[in-house]
Amino acid sequence: MSELPVIGLAGGIGSGKSLVASQLRQLGCLVCDSDAMSRDILRDRAVRDQLVAWWGSGILDRDGEIDRSRVASIVFARDEERRRLESLIHPLVEARREALFERPPPGTKALVIDAPLLLEAGLGDKCDSIIFVDCPRPIRLARLSAIRGWSAEEVERREAAQWPLDRKRQAADTIVRNDDDPASLRQQVSKALEQVLAEIGRVR
Repeated sequence: MSELPVIGLAGGIGSGKSLVASQLRQLGCLVCDSDAMSRDILRDRAVRDQLVAWWGSGILDRDGEIDRSRVASIVFARDEERRRLESLIHPLVEARREALFERPPPGTKALVIDAPLLLEAGLGDKCDSIIFVDCPRPIRLARLSAIRGWSAEEVERREAAQWPLDRKRQAADTIVRNDDDPASLRQQVSKALEQVLAEIGRVR
């Protein structure tokens, strides 16, 4: 594993963690997008077959691929099914993350874990620093409605499977506020990265 510092991103659903990850990538960090990895893993034939064995062919779309919305309707309705899915997917994502971080490109400043369940999955222990992306709830709800078509009730249903925001905020080392002002956010993210690198440098 590389000796580069590892930064984890936390925040509410729709807070803008992916935007912060993109900005960190532009600032020279290597980002692991766990959600994108999970989507790719769901295309794996063995994974697809296992999910069909659990929940039936009704979770497949017209092309025979996993329909994530149908899977979501199952796992966010029953905690035991969500945990079963996580027990299958998380180790596969972890293996890909380790492979990605094993050989960072020359000049990489830090490694970034962008994972929806960073703290819930215990990934916070793998991080040297955690950045919490704070975003007002009305902005998050409007964004999720426009981009994903989710209602406030759907957001609440998904958030119920995560730590409360206050708990995530308290677990973070740095807070950046995303009020839909990309320039301001980038300035905050750049400063946060500088602080992390300076602090890790002092410790090491």
